[in-house]
Amino acid sequence: MSWTIERRGRVAVVTMNTNPVNAQNRAFFADLHDAFDRLERDHPQSPVVLTGTGTRFSAGLDLGEHFPLFAGDTEAVASWFQDYRATNMRLFTYPRPTVAAVNGHAFAGGLITAAVCDRRVAVPDGARFGINEVPIGIPMPAVYLRMLAYAWGEPVASRTCLQGEIFTSDEAYSMGIVHELVPAEELLDRAVAIAESTPEDCIENYAYTKRALQAAALRDIADLSDPLDRNELAAGMTSEPSRRAHRRYWEQLKGRPAEW
Repeated sequence: MSWTIERRGRVAVVTMNTNPVNAQNRAFFADLHDAFDRLERDHPQSPVVLTGTGTRFSAGLDLGEHFPLFAGDTEAVASWFQDYRATNMRLFTYPRPTVAAVNGHAFAGGLITAAVCDRRVAVPDGARFGINEVPIGIPMPAVYLRMLAYAWGEPVASRTCLQGEIFTSDEAYSMGIVHELVPAEELLDRAVAIAESTPEDCIENYAYTKRALQAAALRDIADLSDPLDRNELAAGMTSEPSRRAHRRYWEQLKGRPAEW
């Protein structure tokens, strides 16, 4: 099912609905690109609000799809990562205001997807936030670390990514992971208000300024992140110690041995 796009005045509200928890897999990646293709074609001047359904924004990588992939060969992992990288790069550099309306839990890659939006508003109750890749045996891609440093500052990116802590909404707000906490019933209205706060005739000025602000991050991604991720990431994801960590986490999560 393609993600829905609903107009709210000038704003395009994009609702992720690939699966019940928006676990990120190849179908999710395809849905993201399809949605942004439609935005560029049908709503080229619209600010964008990105949200999920129910009490989940996104659960991050679909481990049922990705742990077996990481148990395979490095070339397949390297090819997969280029597809994954392209999704968040597309969102990060989208030349219109982007607001994540974080309606619930956002973990791992799901929190990265929220973080690469320009603004983030979240519900105050019942949601948890965290990036747990390192403790479950997945090296954090350099490209994403640079994006998170841009979004949150290096101290918060470091704390969040190295230890894999899980934060409450209040903690996420106090750290700057999200900009505002808004009751669930007001979340979309507030996100739309933020998105449309840039006047219609100033959208291109916004795009220019966003591009200029991101210039240093994009240079770093090209100069450091690209070769580092290209040359070392797949090997780290498929190393035997990482695979042991994958199997251990799977058994803790699912209560059964890994079959890969």
